Amino acid sequence: MEVQEIPAERGTPKKKKVALLVLGIVVIVGTVTGLIYREYSKTHIGTDDAYVEGPLHVISPKISGTVLHILVKDNQMVKAGDLLVEIEPDIYTQQTNSATSALGVEDAKISEYAAMISAQQTRVRQAEASLELTKAAKEELKAAVSAREADLAEQEALQKEAETNLKRAEKLLAEEVITQDRYDHDKTAYDTAVAKTKAASETLKQAQMVLVAQDSAIAHAEASVKAEEAMVDQLKASMEGQKQKVAQKQADLDLAELKLSYTQIYAPVDGYVTRKSIEVGNTVSAGQPLMAIVPLGMQDIYIVANYKETQLQRIRPGQKVKIAVDAYPGKVFWGKVDSIMAGTGSAFSLFPPENATGNYVKIVQRVPVKIVLDKGTDTEHLLRIGLSVSPVVLAE
Repeated sequence: MEVQEIPAERGTPKKKKVALLVLGIVVIVGTVTGLIYREYSKTHIGTDDAYVEGPLHVISPKISGTVLHILVKDNQMVKAGDLLVEIEPDIYTQQTNSATSALGVEDAKISEYAAMISAQQTRVRQAEASLELTKAAKEELKAAVSAREADLAEQEALQKEAETNLKRAEKLLAEEVITQDRYDHDKTAYDTAVAKTKAASETLKQAQMVLVAQDSAIAHAEASVKAEEAMVDQLKASMEGQKQKVAQKQADLDLAELKLSYTQIYAPVDGYVTRKSIEVGNTVSAGQPLMAIVPLGMQDIYIVANYKETQLQRIRPGQKVKIAVDAYPGKVFWGKVDSIMAGTGSAFSLFPPENATGNYVKIVQRVPVKIVLDKGTDTEHLLRIGLSVSPVVLAE
């Protein structure tokens, strides 16, 4: 059988040259592109592991009760201070009224004690005045005793003189120098002097007895003053105790009013209502979550971007960041690097990795970087907590 030779295709060497040329161009373009991307990646550090974060204000009642009114609904915009929920206030109003009444009763006793103290102080002043009068009377009695002593001394001197005269008269009468009438006169003068001396002595004793009695009166007056002052001190102590009762009743009233104020729950910040989980008529307890408020202002929300540890070398706080959001293709937001977390995300997780088993595999770790938004970049409040974003840090 005759074998026919298949002639070689014409132009094969030419096609090979074209293919090699295309391959070379592709390699060159790829190399150039790789070099450009490498340089680009040094100044444009990006990640797709990033999310919008922000504070979440959980609204909970501070008291237990029945929900009377709900003034907001899910996703509603509220301002700080807006009334959100009202709890049935009747029981807390009654507690406030009761506390007010109890405070009034105890406070009235303060006025009673004040009047009693004032009256008792008046009695103290009266007792002190009586004591002063008694002391003044003693001084007068002392002067009277001194006068009686002087009078007695004078009478005793007169008696002694009369006695001398009588003795002389007796001698002269015996010698018949004087008459009986002269003797009788001297005898009468002596008897009179003795009587006056005795009377002066009795008067002095009476004055001295009155003076001693006056000392007893002074002691009694002083004891009366001390007793009245002790009563004042006792009343003041009772008043202080009453003031403590009033303070306690005032504290009870303040607590009751505070609980009454808690029946109205207000928005703590500007934001949007979410997670509303109550209806009118529900019985709620203190601390039970009712709803949450999410503030979406640029000063509230931020972005947490989890960069690889190998990318942190050129990231610094203050660097500008270009942000793309998956929910809004083609729209660009701007921000800046605020801070870099002091550890990797896994180090602060609930269950940190444990590499003490001996089977160690090195894994590139990620470090959270906080990015804050520039003022005016989200004027429409489009960003929502939890949205996926792709930030690119513009490094120098």
